[in-house]
Amino acid sequence: METSSVPDSALAARVRDIFRLLVVVLGAASLAACAQSTAVRNSQFEGPSRHASLQHDRTASSLTGRHVASEKKHTPFARHHDAPPTHIASQGIASFYTEGQQTASGEKFDTNDLTAAHPTLPFGTRLRVTNLTTGRSVTVRVNDRGPYVPGRVVDVSHSAANALGMVGSGIAKVKLDVVQ
Repeated sequence: METSSVPDSALAARVRDIFRLLVVVLGAASLAACAQSTAVRNSQFEGPSRHASLQHDRTASSLTGRHVASEKKHTPFARHHDAPPTHIASQGIASFYTEGQQTASGEKFDTNDLTAAHPTLPFGTRLRVTNLTTGRSVTVRVNDRGPYVPGRVVDVSHSAANALGMVGSGIAKVKLDVVQ
């Protein structure tokens, strides 16, 4: 004698559907947790890092209409092979730093080298940094990324800061000229 109005095969199909739905929901929750932990790791909750960040670009897939994340190399001041040397000048606040073991370019950080951190210029670019207050200038090589403080245009090594006469104040208004 059967007390249920639903046949056994229909009940089994319903349980199977519920189980599949549960597996899909748990899988989606796992992926969402992974994506969120990566976003938190790459956000400003972590202290400032001396490493270059990857540029991400959202592109639309024409087949599915969904957004897909793709990595894109970003070198805004890179020269074309046939172009003459670029001479870009900018002004802003410079600071100096003495901490760090390794630069974003992979080199070991040395406070005695005439090096600098710039947010976008390619590694190896030579910059003439001129202290607008004192008129002193120094040529540095970009080997790191930064600065990570709003309003600042470049971080220089302690040696470069000493040549610019800005060690006492910690910051200086400077002009940047790309020389190579």
